Amino acid sequence: MAGCATRSSSASSSTASRARPTAFATPTTAFCGPGARNGFHQPDTADYAALLREADFLRKVEQNLADELWLFAFPYGGYYESCMGGPGAVWCNGPVLPNTAHLPRRFVVMGFNYERGVGEMLEDLGHRAESILEHVFEGAAPADHLWHQFIQHDKTHPGRAACGNVHFAPNSDTDYDWGNRRKVMSSADDWLKYPALTGAARVMTCADWGNGDIREHHRWWMRRFAHADGVNGRGYANNWWRYVAGLEIRW
Repeated sequence: MAGCATRSSSASSSTASRARPTAFATPTTAFCGPGARNGFHQPDTADYAALLREADFLRKVEQNLADELWLFAFPYGGYYESCMGGPGAVWCNGPVLPNTAHLPRRFVVMGFNYERGVGEMLEDLGHRAESILEHVFEGAAPADHLWHQFIQHDKTHPGRAACGNVHFAPNSDTDYDWGNRRKVMSSADDWLKYPALTGAARVMTCADWGNGDIREHHRWWMRRFAHADGVNGRGYANNWWRYVAGLEIRW
């Protein structure tokens, strides 16, 4: 099942590492058998070229009719959480889509599991953001690497947590530990004022980001992405959604 994000839309781990060499059909009985939760075929990556053709998506990109392709499937449907195509495409929590560099602009294909919720869809978007912003700030000096400053959490920077990352809240001890009640000092709220950062911090716990709710944590986290006008003194956009959603990738 596929849907296109149109030009009028506004912005608010991979399942396999190899492309499937040949198409195949999965019998209906396989969905009900004992191996239904362990995958159906190896390699199990979907045929992205065929999916793009079926959706007539490359033409829609060329004619500015669509920005993204969103795919929904059953578990082990063979989709990457996200991958990018077009000229100058980069790793986006999935490999660059081949044979798309001739297009006039970049695009992203998102892959979702319709058995999961909006929180997991936001997690896919979060990993997309991590990949893109890591690329954008690649090579920046520590003082200029705003992304690395943003994702600091107490486990990696004791006493100097900022917003953390998709898997780690400011006080998390392990991946997905969004319900940790441990108190830590965090400057996460300071990022709401970017670019006028002051370094101000306060005590935070999981009560600040939803008490372990995946959707609330991810909304809290992405709400703190830089989202101001203009660019800073180093030429980086003050609105990171220009990179994450607009795909204005820097080299």
